[in-house]
Amino acid sequence: MAYTGIYERTIFYNPVNKYSVISVKTSDRSIPEKARSAYRHRDNMIHFAAVGYELPRTDQVSMILDGEWKEGKNGFQLHVTKCEEVVPQTREGIKGYLSSRLIKGIGGKTAELIVDRFGADTLHVLENEPERLLEIRGVSKAKLEEIIASYNESRTLRDLMLLLAPFQITPTTATKIYDHFGAHSVDILRNNPFELCQISGFGFKRVDAIMRKNNWPLNSPMRIRGAVFAALEGAKGDGGHLYLDAEQLRKESMALLNSMIPVPQMRVKADDLEAVIDDMLLQGKIINSNGNYYLVKTFAQEDETARSIARLLCRPVERVDVQDLLTRVRRQLGVELSLQQTEAVHMVFRSDLSIITGSPGTGKTTVLKAVIEVFKLLKPSENILLAAPTGRASRRMAESTGVNNASTLHSLLGLFGEDGGFRKCEEDMLDAGLIIVDESSMMDMWLARQFFSRIGPNTKVLLVGDADQLQSVGAGDVFRELIDCRLIPVTVLNEIFRQKKDSLIAYNAQKINNNDTGFFYGNDFTVCKCANQEEASEHLRNLYLAQVKQYGVDRVQILSPFRSTGAASVDQLNEAIRELVNPQTEEADLKVGSLYFRVGDKVMQNKNSIKASNGDIGFIRSFRHDERDGMRISIQFSPTRVVEYSMEEMGHVELAYATTVHKAQGSEFDVVLFPLLRSHARMLTRSLVYTAITRAKSKVILVGQIGMLYMAVHKDDTGKRNTQLGHRISLYTNTFKVQQRSA
Repeated sequence: MAYTGIYERTIFYNPVNKYSVISVKTSDRSIPEKARSAYRHRDNMIHFAAVGYELPRTDQVSMILDGEWKEGKNGFQLHVTKCEEVVPQTREGIKGYLSSRLIKGIGGKTAELIVDRFGADTLHVLENEPERLLEIRGVSKAKLEEIIASYNESRTLRDLMLLLAPFQITPTTATKIYDHFGAHSVDILRNNPFELCQISGFGFKRVDAIMRKNNWPLNSPMRIRGAVFAALEGAKGDGGHLYLDAEQLRKESMALLNSMIPVPQMRVKADDLEAVIDDMLLQGKIINSNGNYYLVKTFAQEDETARSIARLLCRPVERVDVQDLLTRVRRQLGVELSLQQTEAVHMVFRSDLSIITGSPGTGKTTVLKAVIEVFKLLKPSENILLAAPTGRASRRMAESTGVNNASTLHSLLGLFGEDGGFRKCEEDMLDAGLIIVDESSMMDMWLARQFFSRIGPNTKVLLVGDADQLQSVGAGDVFRELIDCRLIPVTVLNEIFRQKKDSLIAYNAQKINNNDTGFFYGNDFTVCKCANQEEASEHLRNLYLAQVKQYGVDRVQILSPFRSTGAASVDQLNEAIRELVNPQTEEADLKVGSLYFRVGDKVMQNKNSIKASNGDIGFIRSFRHDERDGMRISIQFSPTRVVEYSMEEMGHVELAYATTVHKAQGSEFDVVLFPLLRSHARMLTRSLVYTAITRAKSKVILVGQIGMLYMAVHKDDTGKRNTQLGHRISLYTNTFKVQQRSA
């Protein structure tokens, strides 16, 4: 049954997934008695709560709401399954709708100009001829794109959320679905819900359970196709694999299809699966390369990256003897270079692609300084670009080398989002004679494709990183594959120079890599023993306060193996420590989704955006309510960099007193506190512990059981990921060389 009403106020709104709880007022007497507000209102209207996604939050339109009444912990509410906006067909009504902030890019003045121009036809123009808005003064092409995107997104996303309600999806996954399918989301899901299995994070089992309730045939080709997609996506997300071989694909797909079917006669047969796989290959839905099965987009990433690198390796190189220039630079910088470091500098000028790898303290930064200064002397008119996968790593790179234009790879390439597109033209090459990328071990295949496709014909590339750190979070193992293919010149720095004379961090990091548990202990590498997570949490809180008092809150970091399980997990430590260093005041906390923020909180950006990079850490400085734009939050990332966030943008911010080791990659802190507990055993590996302690410049304090450190050192997790990047580079390099000889 449908009910007509008008928005009164917002009870709850999640800016990340658009989940809304609003109060609606109506004169409709069919509203159930127990759903009506118990308070007496002067307007003598009936007031009730409606729950749904992206419900209109403006009284400038009427709503026709259809849904189901449900009892919950917050009372009897209308759970909306369909919502239609009814805009008053008057000049003032249309202007009120346009200026209600339902459509981004249209404010009060613009709304008035639009209504003046189009009158009663305004909504028809917006729906069917939006390009005519360019006739309005102040509406540029960029502004028009924002208006169209907002108008389409609000309608599509609302319908999508309602359609997905039975799946009980998470907000993050819902956003991925919309990002993947866009305006076609609703049609695709209505006609073929198993298409969801193409999306990382949306499990086959969840879709299958819903479809089986609706008597969907178990051997339906559509269902089997969904299992194949899910198996390949699962391999990427769980293991970082770019492909599955034929046997792995059959095994994973059949497990998904038959694990919940107890009757053998009803299970999907292997022949049915083979027939669907063959059909998917014929339709170009998946790729078979040497018996290995890829998703189409994943194959393109690996193949195009290999082609780009092979072309780079096959270019004729101007071989330059830089010995005299290097001698000048050494005097200029006042440094001595070891034989390894000297060879690394020469290597860069003998090849258009080269790699320097080594653990902390082995002199990578000194080599970079020398390479940069030699290049400046050799080619003073050409640009040098420095980049890293995270904002903190790029800023540290700028500070250590003195080159101030270091940026994130996303910013350098003009990308937005983790899986976004180009803001610039895709064909634009990077304008530089030399590009240096630090922390290259963090580069996954998706980002590698974007980077290597933009290397110009006269650009040298130097990749710098630590091959012993954690593998990239995204699929692929690019840095190790490039090293192992043996086609790219590599210098391995293994002599320790860096840090104070008595510092033990670099030496113990080297011991971890050598599978050696004979650690050195001292003031800068200590162990605080405790038995369980509760004890560890108490020690971590006390240690954190003591170290912050000495070093400052921005220079001390807790790194935990676990995100949310136990008292020593990131989420629980953040809450506990926040109460100690930034207790609640009379000013109300700001609620964003399930999180609460306060002025003074230490926070981290957890997704790349135009305003900040994934991993950037800052402090909330103020909350401000703007009549036009709503709540605005100021975050200070550095003494000279303060960024203003909307509530929606705060959906990609989290507390940062503690964070995971993966999130800390590319960062450095003066002091690192790291819990090592038996309850963390499944996460504790050599590369994780190595990465954690090498985030520290001055001091590491391990909290927990020393036996877990020894266990982790002997537990290698850098297993081979399914990727053929190195093999493809070799094939394409040989092909291009043959073509060059023939020409």
